[in-house]
Amino acid sequence: MDELWEEYDFGRVRLESCHKSLKNRSGFGRCGSLSYAAAPFFCGYPVNLEGSFVNILILGRGKTGSLVAQVARQRGHAMTLLGAADNAQAAALTAGKLAQVDAVVDFTTPEAVRGNIEACVDAGKNMVVGTTGWYGDLERVRQQVEKRQTGFLYGANFSIGINLLFEAAQTAAGILQHQYLGRIFERHHAQKKDAPSGTAVTLQKIIRDASGVEVEITSFREGDVVGMHEVVLDSPNDTIYLCHDSKSRRGFAEGAVRAVEWLAGKKGFFDFKDVWRET
Repeated sequence: MDELWEEYDFGRVRLESCHKSLKNRSGFGRCGSLSYAAAPFFCGYPVNLEGSFVNILILGRGKTGSLVAQVARQRGHAMTLLGAADNAQAAALTAGKLAQVDAVVDFTTPEAVRGNIEACVDAGKNMVVGTTGWYGDLERVRQQVEKRQTGFLYGANFSIGINLLFEAAQTAAGILQHQYLGRIFERHHAQKKDAPSGTAVTLQKIIRDASGVEVEITSFREGDVVGMHEVVLDSPNDTIYLCHDSKSRRGFAEGAVRAVEWLAGKKGFFDFKDVWRET
């Protein structure tokens, strides 16, 4: 494990990442001519042209964590990816080993994320957490973040589309006071650990806070479904459907990297659904 960290040169990787992505300002990348100043895209994907480059440690080698690494590299950041086998019980997250890290992104499991949060916040590192299933500890983590004066941003879902759905659900929730009944349906791949999903729980809370009504959640785990969330509002006269269907995990990954960029230099405890328009 020590070798993994000792051999990782954040400064070198930052330069290599920028060189591979942008080549130079006049630029000829592998996708053809690229003007750094005029074209904020690399191979069809957005490139970070504003703010500082960030040394990012990504926890979780799953599908989403791996995509976050890909997006971070394409946007010109230095990054390393740490899997569960290299970080059992947050053993790799010591202050010394985190010294060169600017921000940590967590896409692990509900069992692992609590220890990761505690170690990274204690080390004074900014953190973006996309793992769900730990929200029972939200207030304790908030107090820890405030005590350590770090930046912490969590989200039930880093997709821009889902966060728009959150706002639509909040607006629509008032109709539950007019003889409508509501229900939330969510579908995910069979390997997803938690049920209901953190996104569905967030939708439920948003509707409850806006209407005073607790709507039921129905969960399905099947196949390789990326993620589908639907709010159904039904009355004897009509039915309203609010639905978001993820086509790929890339939307989650792009949102998470933009969250890291937005959080740079900030202190405080933030929910992505409250700040997504600024990222």
